[in-house]
Amino acid sequence: MSAPSTRPAASTDTPRPTRARLPLNTFGIAFGLSGLAGTWTAAGELGAPEPIADILWLVAATAWLVTIVRYAAAGLRLNDVAEDLRHPVLGPFAALAPVAGSLLSARLSVWFPAVGEALVWFMLALSAAFGGWFIARMLTVPRDPATLHGGHLLPTVAASLISAQSLATIGHPGAAKVLFASGVLFWILIGALLLARFTTGPEIPRPLLPTLAIFSAPPAVAGNAWWAITGGRPGTAHEILLGTMAALLLPHLFLVRDYLRLPFALGFWALTFTTAASATYGIRLLSLTGARWSTPLSWVVVAAATGLIGTVAVRSLALVPFHRTHSPKTQGGTGHTAPAVC
Repeated sequence: MSAPSTRPAASTDTPRPTRARLPLNTFGIAFGLSGLAGTWTAAGELGAPEPIADILWLVAATAWLVTIVRYAAAGLRLNDVAEDLRHPVLGPFAALAPVAGSLLSARLSVWFPAVGEALVWFMLALSAAFGGWFIARMLTVPRDPATLHGGHLLPTVAASLISAQSLATIGHPGAAKVLFASGVLFWILIGALLLARFTTGPEIPRPLLPTLAIFSAPPAVAGNAWWAITGGRPGTAHEILLGTMAALLLPHLFLVRDYLRLPFALGFWALTFTTAASATYGIRLLSLTGARWSTPLSWVVVAAATGLIGTVAVRSLALVPFHRTHSPKTQGGTGHTAPAVC
């Protein structure tokens, strides 16, 4: 009888596959859906059934939570997360996690005031921390102008103005005005930087074309914030913001053909919050006219915004990677997956 072999049995274990890390612009889904929920909330003044808005808020909250869980499922190693945040193209979209969370928290305060208010302040703290870090890097780390896009307005302009709206909603108009001023300041500074980049080149990469919509969002976002701060009182500020919003939205009518020629990708969600915020502000401005035609026109605005965002949502279902995994071996043993642009 032969002696048992002392050689270790060959291992049949294979490297455990790891989930692909979601690109940070995936948070644009919850952001866009929150904007649409806000549009239908504003449409309540037109007689829209309240459950529609509530369902949309629930869908947006679900998308936000699923995105966070799905992102975390790939692992939260500090180096990997830091690499995502420093990504020259997708890094700014990290701001959408607390910004969308701020909108959802403000809505939650309608049903659970204490919880909602605490979460609004918490999201503000996260936004402020990321925004400060983001600006510090912009001031000290040179970057390729080709990587600049409308999303660079998110960590400062969008974060400040939406936080202002949320604070006003929970009853802190003074603090909201402070953040409103911060948002307008960065809108001027970073907006001028982006305009110079767009006009002097290099040409914006085609997959990033939808981020031009973010460049046009600040007037509507500022208008909705100011509406919340002042309780919807008419004034010169709304007239100024209306003119600015129209000036920045009009060029997109001439870009429709360019958008339609692009292959559909996750980046199209960049169009959605600008659409929703502009629709919401448009409804509110129309309500100030007192004209008989304002209500039918408002419904046209709601239908257009819902149709565009609904189309993006439906087409996005085809992009869901139900079984996509990556082996650590394919990523140099780190298990980290570089995010895609769109």
